[in-house]
Amino acid sequence: MAKKAAAPRSRDPGPLRTITLEEHYASPAFLNGPGKKLRGQPVLPGNVGRRNIVDDLLDLGEERIGWMDAAGIDLQVLSLTDPSVQQLDAAAAKDLAREANDYLAAAVLRHPDRFAGFATLPTAAPDAAADELERMVKEHGFVGGWINGHTHGRYLDDKFFWPILERAEMLGVPLCIHPTPPPAPVTEAYYAGFSPEVTFGLSRHGWGWHIETAVHVLRLILGGAFDQYPDLRIVIGHLGESLPFMMPRLNRGLPKEVTKLDKTVAEYLQENVYYSFSGFNFTPTFLDLYLQVGADRIMFSADYPYGSMAEARTFLDHLPVSDADKHKIAHGNAERLLKI
Repeated sequence: MAKKAAAPRSRDPGPLRTITLEEHYASPAFLNGPGKKLRGQPVLPGNVGRRNIVDDLLDLGEERIGWMDAAGIDLQVLSLTDPSVQQLDAAAAKDLAREANDYLAAAVLRHPDRFAGFATLPTAAPDAAADELERMVKEHGFVGGWINGHTHGRYLDDKFFWPILERAEMLGVPLCIHPTPPPAPVTEAYYAGFSPEVTFGLSRHGWGWHIETAVHVLRLILGGAFDQYPDLRIVIGHLGESLPFMMPRLNRGLPKEVTKLDKTVAEYLQENVYYSFSGFNFTPTFLDLYLQVGADRIMFSADYPYGSMAEARTFLDHLPVSDADKHKIAHGNAERLLKI
């Protein structure tokens, strides 16, 4: 009788390395300019023992690394916090982007095994933004570009910005689109009429800026950006900014016969877009994203210092997925996409 072949053993993926993708910093010049409103802002619940947002954002040294160690975070990929430089004029945006990028590059050089960087891009000057992306990638090893939403009410589907998309594809690095407050007319039409506190929360972290980012991504798709630059990769946070929930409806409401695109809307969302946690430590929301795009498109993040690293790590550890998928989400997808 032939001997029965032994069942293959499952491969132990080893210790769970963790890379977080939406972790923020601020430079001194930024805090004296667009970020001045952050001064005095308290630390959000969950970051027990911290001081204030400004101290946390400026900290790119041993204290931040100590908090990373305590939470079990191996590497942070850092980005300039909102509102970044998107609402500045071209000259000011170029100057501040270069200052912020050089400030971050020095920190990455000091701690290359703990920090990596996304380049701040002065989108009001697209050619300069493309050159700044290339400078930071080639000279400083940065892993992509960071854009905080619209630029004075204009979105990346506008061909004015396409030199940035072209350069990112050429360099083989992703562009990350982070929420920013909606344009003032949108805020006034959709979110005004309540107390200042309610309008603020509704138009920003409670609802508005997630929908704003979802619309931005849909404009990129419907504007043909991914047909023009098929290897371009976009990263968005907050478990997809509501887009995964809407994928079937988007395909039904915007079929290829209407859009005249090469693929369905969902195919672009499944092939050109990556998704991070960004403090959305919600199991049902995660499972919807997981079922819509699969484990290969999801990446870990904590949204520090606005979110808790410890809470994010606990959420990661308890995800209802296989060990192999957990390793992809914790570090493998980021390593592959960002080449780190």
